Amino acid sequence: MSTAPKEFASRETLRIIDANLNRAGEGLRVLEDMARLGLGDAAISEQLKNLRHRIVAVNQELGKQLVEARDARGDVGINIKTPEQAEQKSLAQLMAANARRAEESVRTIEEIAKTAAGTGSGLKPEDLEQARFEIYSIEKRLLSRLLRKDRVERISGLCAILDTGALKGRGPVELAGELISGGARIIQLRDKLLQRKELLEIAGELRKICSSNGVLFIVNDYLDIAMASDADGLHLGQNDLPAGTARRLLPIDKIIGVSVKTPEQAIAACKAGGDYIGVGAIYPTSSKKETTVITCDGLARIKKSVDMPVVAIGGINRDNAARTISCGADAVAVISAVMDSEFPRESTRQIVDAIEVASAQINR
Repeated sequence: MSTAPKEFASRETLRIIDANLNRAGEGLRVLEDMARLGLGDAAISEQLKNLRHRIVAVNQELGKQLVEARDARGDVGINIKTPEQAEQKSLAQLMAANARRAEESVRTIEEIAKTAAGTGSGLKPEDLEQARFEIYSIEKRLLSRLLRKDRVERISGLCAILDTGALKGRGPVELAGELISGGARIIQLRDKLLQRKELLEIAGELRKICSSNGVLFIVNDYLDIAMASDADGLHLGQNDLPAGTARRLLPIDKIIGVSVKTPEQAIAACKAGGDYIGVGAIYPTSSKKETTVITCDGLARIKKSVDMPVVAIGGINRDNAARTISCGADAVAVISAVMDSEFPRESTRQIVDAIEVASAQINR
């Protein structure tokens, strides 16, 4: 980011440049480690590493003069602390603090580089400005990933899809309570019949019962209903709103699931900002009679293609749930197996028990 210097400004100016190069590098290194080790995000981690090297890399002569001007013991601000510095921070707060640290430091160097005092350094204001805006974008991506991390990690066990077309006179909220009591960890609202106003009322009530029981609430297809009901996330099919568009419109802490049938579709969903994928149909199903059955072999291939939770769906019941988990599913989604049951709580519990047995065997 710099060219060979001819001459430098005062020792004080060099100290300012040195301190802020160090602060920027330190802040970016924290972000890089969070992306690499905390989130396992290779793409963001690599981008941060390259950015850090671009910002802090100076030629040998400039580096020599910066070190010579350094006076850590004589820094009058070394013992100045704010109350906020002593407070414990969440990962999201830590990320935001270090992003701000890097942004402010780069801005300081950028402003000095614009002045006569900074012209001898060879630092280019336009390069520094570009780097600063790059940090702003990375900050948003990292915060989005961190805020969704808890929800993504909860995608496991049984996802009970509550289909409003299969209620059979039962109240959706009461039915959801039965499914949750049976051990469902995710309630997914599916509707093809109701007016949006009525559906929103149901979604709002389902959100409340799910939240109070520590269960994820996902809305199928409808971005507006997901946002208006404050659902935990939105699930999309291949012919619905593109995941990339939904990612831009949804609040950054909400998760997105995408239905896929091939590894290529799974990879595309991941790149578009999806947080998990729904894979199926694994077995023949009465819910979607014309759907393609991909079998457990297809599920296993898709699982290997992406590093994100996989929810298997299609024809899953208490007899094959364990096998589906053994094939690589992190969770299984069911409709008919619980919606058609006279005793939905008991039916849910039977599937959950099968999942837990299979998971225990895998984790031995």
